[in-house]
Amino acid sequence: MALLHWLNNRGQLLVELLVALGISAILIPAITTGFVASRQGQAQQQQRLEATTLAREAGEAIRILKEASWANVSVNGTYHPAVSGSTWSLVPGAETINGFSRVIEITDVRRDANGAIVESGGVLDPSTKHITATVSWGTPIVSAVIQPFYLTRITNASWVQTTQADFDAGTKTGVITTNTSGGEVTLGAGGKADWCAPNLSIDALDLPKSGVANAITAIEGRVFAGTGENSSGVSFANVTIANTDPPTAVISGTFDGYKTNGVFGETNYAYLATDNNTKEIEIINLTTNPYSEAGYFDAPGNGDGNSIFVLGNVGYMTAADKLYTFDLSSKTGSRTQLGSVTLAGTGAKVFVVGNYAYVALAGVAQELQIVNVTNPSSLSVVGQADVNGQAAADVFVNASGTRAYLATGADPSKSEFFIIDTSTKIGSRPSVGQYNANGMNPKGVTVVPGNKAILVGTGGTQQYQVIDIVDETQPVQCTSDGRSGGLVVPTGVRGVASVLEADGDAYSYIITGDTSSELKIIEGGPGGRYAANGTFESSTLDATMSAAFNRFAANATLPPGTTIEYQVSGADAVSGSCTGAVFTYVGPDGTSATKFATGSATPLSSGPGYKNPARCFRYKVFLSTTDQSSAPIFTDITVNYSP
Repeated sequence: MALLHWLNNRGQLLVELLVALGISAILIPAITTGFVASRQGQAQQQQRLEATTLAREAGEAIRILKEASWANVSVNGTYHPAVSGSTWSLVPGAETINGFSRVIEITDVRRDANGAIVESGGVLDPSTKHITATVSWGTPIVSAVIQPFYLTRITNASWVQTTQADFDAGTKTGVITTNTSGGEVTLGAGGKADWCAPNLSIDALDLPKSGVANAITAIEGRVFAGTGENSSGVSFANVTIANTDPPTAVISGTFDGYKTNGVFGETNYAYLATDNNTKEIEIINLTTNPYSEAGYFDAPGNGDGNSIFVLGNVGYMTAADKLYTFDLSSKTGSRTQLGSVTLAGTGAKVFVVGNYAYVALAGVAQELQIVNVTNPSSLSVVGQADVNGQAAADVFVNASGTRAYLATGADPSKSEFFIIDTSTKIGSRPSVGQYNANGMNPKGVTVVPGNKAILVGTGGTQQYQVIDIVDETQPVQCTSDGRSGGLVVPTGVRGVASVLEADGDAYSYIITGDTSSELKIIEGGPGGRYAANGTFESSTLDATMSAAFNRFAANATLPPGTTIEYQVSGADAVSGSCTGAVFTYVGPDGTSATKFATGSATPLSSGPGYKNPARCFRYKVFLSTTDQSSAPIFTDITVNYSP
């Protein structure tokens, strides 16, 4: 029994030993591995801390470089930072530092239409870069610290052009530069003088006899004057203007027999509004020598003809409170009445544009009525204007029929010149601006190229006044070098007409009370051959490095009937200079087919042709008008860019 018990104990010990060995086989490797891993983990943690420090240093270095100049980070590639004097520089490729590999990767960023960053597609954003700073190591475990971030070019510069000197450095086609308010670009207005500095240096002309001149109109090379306000003068004088420098005036012929109240002229015929009750309109044949009657119009009743206008084959005459139309398909004999309409007052002057006649009225509260003459046989008053002024003396209407310029009698407490909005013809038409003639009693008004109106009359301090109508809401007498745009004519000015010649010369013609020199010629300006369209191409902005041209803001004045549009161009330097750069101008869609209507963000492009970013930049301004009396004015531009 004792032996059996001993044997059993030995078996149990053997089993326990085997169990202990099995447990040890499992635990000892795990414990050993844990000890080893613990030691490696401490090393790996140390490596990661050092790698993070190196990555942060790389990020800080590239930020410092970006702040110094965007050009430092503008080129894609792989780099590593290096100390350069007291700052940093980027050296191509990776670097090894104490077993670590460090590299900075610079790549482009693209954005969708909403400005969100996208992985592919979209549009390149030249002012944003994606930066990836990577530090990697191989022991004790292969690992890396990666720090991605974006850099944005937020430092802006601006290029401003606003002075005449700025604009004179550009290229001008059909435009001129002025210095009315510090510097402007506008369309050529014709003439070599200055409307705002008028003078009487051109020889005047003595009209026949000693009558009082009271009516005038003009076409290129011709002035038609009515001098029959009293019996001492002839009814009509045809004056030829030679296109010389300065121009000379000679009387080509005269016609007599009536008291003339109004005159209208064409190449071969003149039309007089007279006091003859059987020939209120006298038609004169200018091709005969001496001049002879070709035909006439006898209006109903015994009234006098006050004013006359001819458009196409229709004549328009005012007599008392009537507007008459008559047939001019032939000029000979008695001309047939087509239609008539009763006006609110006495029709002092009629001016016709398109399908409407504009009649200046006297003796009534309304100073202007608009008559629909689409059918000359069926006239109807459709609109009117009450400017709270004295009796109207004259009216001028622009070529588009959107503005009527009204001259009324002198009033110590009211204005005498009014700009009427006639863009709509029906109903009560508003006055958008008015001007006080300072005591002058207006007799006539005209509008000349360059946004100027000329008001003439008798009395007051100046009898010839040039009005700046660029800002229609605030017409003012224009000035030039501190001198007012006016003339003193003591005997008074009784009428004015203006002509823009085909060669670009611009003149106004006035008839005065001077008995020996009634007709005077005044040259206009400010110069440049008249142009309905023109372009201005700026000088070059050299940013000295590749820059993102972000946007531009421009200011301009746009009278009715005028437009200004813009294009921009960015180009690479040639041989390190913008002198030989080739500029391709584009609009908002990045092509030359479109133009900007106002300031805007500038499109991005990597070329060919137009480029942005680029080192060299220009802009182009397109000016146009549909009305020879109005011109757009470009005043300044500011270009925002990020170097």
